[in-house]
Amino acid sequence: MLLDDERLDYLLAEDLRIIQSPSVFSFSLDAVLLARFAYVPLKRGTIVDLCTGNGAIPLFLSARTGSRIIGVELQERLANMARRSIDYNGLSEQIEIIEGDVKKAPSELGFEKYDVVTCNPPYFPAHEMSDKNLSEHMAIARHELHLTLDEAVLAASQLLKQGGKAAFVHRSGRLIDLIAAMRANRLEPKRIRLVYPKAGKEANTLLIEGIKDGKPDLKILPPLIVYGEDGEYTEEVRALLYGDK
Repeated sequence: MLLDDERLDYLLAEDLRIIQSPSVFSFSLDAVLLARFAYVPLKRGTIVDLCTGNGAIPLFLSARTGSRIIGVELQERLANMARRSIDYNGLSEQIEIIEGDVKKAPSELGFEKYDVVTCNPPYFPAHEMSDKNLSEHMAIARHELHLTLDEAVLAASQLLKQGGKAAFVHRSGRLIDLIAAMRANRLEPKRIRLVYPKAGKEANTLLIEGIKDGKPDLKILPPLIVYGEDGEYTEEVRALLYGDK
């Protein structure tokens, strides 16, 4: 079941397992935060997760909803990892992984059919390829080599029904770019939460959710602090990662 340097990690809060690889792909805290931040229907409807990687967000979401979930991933190796994790957890009836280009997802999956779209897109412009030691898999996942922010937002909007919700996680420095792209594509920002590595530090991550053709009314949620002064996860983040026990 496992290939090369793959390992089977625990998703402790969800009591699930996931296949990861240090050289190919491992999910980050951002995936956890987005999966908990996004609105999801309890049972009805269908959710699409764009840039799904090794399927972490669909797995996290499966613990919150009985809705059908479709993950879209460009890279064959990552899509294969995601499918094997889903099969291992017995979730193949709820979660489907589509190997394909996010830009083509609306034409292939259907326009304006879906209730929720989540997306953890590549964060860095292609010209910021400073780390030459990145594997091809990680370079594609982290840098806008095959998908720009504007293209990701456009695909999300095209997939959503009117009134559907799209949730993104990104670098806080791209906040204006993200809001501009959302509004240009009929996604009205409704909720924002900024994530700070520690209290007193600048935010480095943002979570944002918009409604397709929604009315302007933005709520700025309380800050999320990742680490306490002791260098350990804060109580909120620890609960997200390990459950409320």
